[in-house]
Amino acid sequence: MTTYERLKQILVSEYQLAPEKLTPDARLEELGVDSLGVMELLFQVEDEFGIRLPSDQVELPTIGDVVDYIDRLVAEQHADTASGSGIVQRPARSAPQKTTGASSGRAA
Repeated sequence: MTTYERLKQILVSEYQLAPEKLTPDARLEELGVDSLGVMELLFQVEDEFGIRLPSDQVELPTIGDVVDYIDRLVAEQHADTASGSGIVQRPARSAPQKTTGASSGRAA
């Protein structure tokens, strides 16, 4: 099962979203998933994919953006554990696109 298919399953079962609306370019906000919902979704993603999310905020407006972010974290973190260290390294800070106070809806 692909990352996209697994994410779709979560969105259908946990958020009661119609599967036919869950295209890679579908905007989460337009599907009714607000910023708090995205955070809750990312916690579920951690459990489902066995990854740790960095504390940095990232802007993930579409389902495709979430899939790309998950795939990048899985590749980075599983490579770190496969190297024999058994320690999951925090991804590079420059990788995720940071949100600004204005675009996240929070006061700066």
